[in-house]
Amino acid sequence: MATKWVYMFTEGNATMRNLLGGKGANLAEMTGLGLPVPQGFTVTTEACTQYYEDGRKINDEIMGQIMDAMAKLEEITGKKFGDKENPLLVSVRSGARASMPGMMDTILNLGLNEEVVETLAEASGNPRWAWDCYRRFIQMYSDVVMEVGKKYFEELIDEMKTKRGVKQDVELTAADLHELADQFKAEYKSKIGSDFPTDPKEQLVGAIKAVFRSWDNPRANVYRRDNDIPYSWGTAVNVQMMAFGNMGDDCGTGVAFTRDPATGENGLFGEFLTNAQGEDVVAGVRTPMHISEMEDKFPEAFAQFKSVCKTLETHYRDMQDMEFTVEHGKLYMLQTRNGKRTAQAALKIACDLVDEGMRTEEEAVAMIDPRNLDTLLHPQFDTAALKAATPMGKGLGASPGAACGKVVFTADDAVEWAARGEKVILVRLETSPEDITGMKSAQGILTVRGGMTSHAAVVARGMGECCVSGCGDIIMDEANKKFTLGGKEFHEGDAISIDGSTGNIYDGIIPTVDATIAGEFGRIMDWADKYRTMKVRTNADTPEDARKAAELGAEGIGLCRTEHMFFGEGRIDAFREMICAETEEEREKALEKVLPYQQSDFEKLYEALEGNPVTIRFLDPPLHEFVPTEEEDIKKLAEAQGKTVERIKEIIDSLHEFNPMMGHRGCRLAVTYPEIAKMQTKAVIRAAINVQKAHPGWKVQPEIMIPLVGDIKELKYVKKFVVETADAEIAAAGSDLEYEVGTMIEIPRAALTADEIAAEADFFCFGTNDLTQMTYGFSRDDAGKFLEAYYDAKIFENDPFAKLDQVGVGKLMKMAIDLGKPVNSKLHVGICGEHGGDPSSVEFCNKLGLDYVSCSPFRVPIARLAAAQAAIAQKKN
Repeated sequence: MATKWVYMFTEGNATMRNLLGGKGANLAEMTGLGLPVPQGFTVTTEACTQYYEDGRKINDEIMGQIMDAMAKLEEITGKKFGDKENPLLVSVRSGARASMPGMMDTILNLGLNEEVVETLAEASGNPRWAWDCYRRFIQMYSDVVMEVGKKYFEELIDEMKTKRGVKQDVELTAADLHELADQFKAEYKSKIGSDFPTDPKEQLVGAIKAVFRSWDNPRANVYRRDNDIPYSWGTAVNVQMMAFGNMGDDCGTGVAFTRDPATGENGLFGEFLTNAQGEDVVAGVRTPMHISEMEDKFPEAFAQFKSVCKTLETHYRDMQDMEFTVEHGKLYMLQTRNGKRTAQAALKIACDLVDEGMRTEEEAVAMIDPRNLDTLLHPQFDTAALKAATPMGKGLGASPGAACGKVVFTADDAVEWAARGEKVILVRLETSPEDITGMKSAQGILTVRGGMTSHAAVVARGMGECCVSGCGDIIMDEANKKFTLGGKEFHEGDAISIDGSTGNIYDGIIPTVDATIAGEFGRIMDWADKYRTMKVRTNADTPEDARKAAELGAEGIGLCRTEHMFFGEGRIDAFREMICAETEEEREKALEKVLPYQQSDFEKLYEALEGNPVTIRFLDPPLHEFVPTEEEDIKKLAEAQGKTVERIKEIIDSLHEFNPMMGHRGCRLAVTYPEIAKMQTKAVIRAAINVQKAHPGWKVQPEIMIPLVGDIKELKYVKKFVVETADAEIAAAGSDLEYEVGTMIEIPRAALTADEIAAEADFFCFGTNDLTQMTYGFSRDDAGKFLEAYYDAKIFENDPFAKLDQVGVGKLMKMAIDLGKPVNSKLHVGICGEHGGDPSSVEFCNKLGLDYVSCSPFRVPIARLAAAQAAIAQKKN
């Protein structure tokens, strides 16, 4: 049977999201519920994939089905597409299966040309409306389909308003708009080199292709990488008959949420504009009024809208984000979807839905995107400093959090300044999808125009980034990179602070403090802990990190990198003496100086973890990383060792390696210098004995991890020194302390020979940073230079160092577990690479049957929630 590429809204439903995209599936579902939806059709996501397979062409079969659907739409509406007498006008919108703010803007009023405008002006008795629709269509089509920037048209509108002495677009007359439409077409011709298309069919094909093209634009690719959305999904296209909100004062358009997307409060939240079209609210071109004011203007439509909201929220059992239009007092629903929300709101809504009996605890846990929790753990302004500060201006608090930094005016500058370590605030008239990368690089975003549902607000909330929008008091001069606010002129590089909760803007830098978490967060985390089966540990090298992680729910340390402890004052000198020692005796003498520091650090870690397991990785990096580079430090080391500066320099030079990542590091150091492993063992065991004595109720059981093992004989050799030293310490103290010796699996050969290694190891811990490097043969430090080219060529969709490569590295992990467990039934297995806090990687680890994941302290709640979601999903399947 021939493939069906196009579905009328009456033919679909919400379960067909993969095929119809989120927007199309929900429009079909609303149609099925009998809600007032302007009718139309959806071109499927499969048609998008086919378009790329056919070399970016819409084939005849798909085109035929689109025109058949258009004929059906003509029957439904009683109007004809491209007809002068009774024209059918449509909107064209993109709609992938996952909501993607970097996608294409909407095109409204498609099907218009000069003749059709004249007909509409006469038939409606409203020439102002007809010309307004046409100038909007030219502007949208030029921008979205032909990529002639919006700003050229905005400048022409501003010039016209200045010439006429008016402030708002709505004050321009029909004649003004007619003149603008002519100017727009002239601008189009000067930029494109041909006349603006008048054939509605040509317009439609252009718009559909533009939607398909937008799936592969740089913004969409960046957003997909950040949000685990595969390229293969494609986007759908929705073609829908127009409902007009700009026909006069009894018309309008709005965007609303059934609950507050910033706080989660239950109650209608949204914005409304009279005599406007949908894009005006979202783009923030005019500053809108609160949704409640709609009741005075359109009481009947508002009553109907409130009942629609109730129907939709009850039906979807989640907070809905809706777009609607009122045409001559009649309500039309243009879209609904599960609304994007801040992390705070997500937790409150999930808990409220459980309390309202609409969701189970398990469903509530599954509803929350773990990555969003990040924002809850993000800084707020210091209360005392905030009290002392006076805001110089105020916008809308569009996305919570606190941010301070230097002002930049373009997305590219934000990326460039952030790359060199500067903290920046991106200040724009309004943001658009092409600003995504700059928004990501900035600490916060400040816009002059736009409401709580503008592009900047929605995207910032999704990213968990602080945003203040719609500060109309700012006098902006983007061209010269400056703005004026509160009587002061700010230039690029000047410091400001913004509060995304209150909308306040401050001159200069206000100190920030870490967030505290309570209430709904605790409830959700309790539920998550109830359903997850995998433990969550932390990667921590300092007592402060360990305490923070324990506060956030860590159940142990999965990785303590001992080398990070050597950089403290006083310690590094002793450690350098050890590196530059030329006899075993010299080396042991230097190590004796380091031992008390290490022991004291380990005691503090055990204390912070209160008897939970602590895995301590022995020295891993190559020694050249610790040697002095400054002349003064070299001199100091020479004096301490009674050697000449020249001799120390010779020793330092001898440590140079061509490929340190694969050089003299990890267990290879302990093979060459067993005294390092002996010293570290003494420190680990003595600290454990002391803490166990002080806290008899705890079970302190250190886990000693030997890094970078590739051959069983390496592990055996180093383990012998560790066990002899540890047993001697325990015997001398008359203690019954238990300890374990395991290894990191980070070299492919270790995974391939895991059955041999498991016979000697008490545990495996996957060091997926190195395992990824070694499996791909990429250097993590250099991969950034070519990964962009890999994304562009669609070789990779993600950075394999941020998102675990489940096909290759994952296969090695599975192999290691399958080989190791039968040999050693007590073997416990975890992961401690950066991947331990990435939700999709956590899900994969759960599937493999790992005992725990370990991640940085602030990612612990993310891992707890992701582990629960993985367990719930696995149970379902």
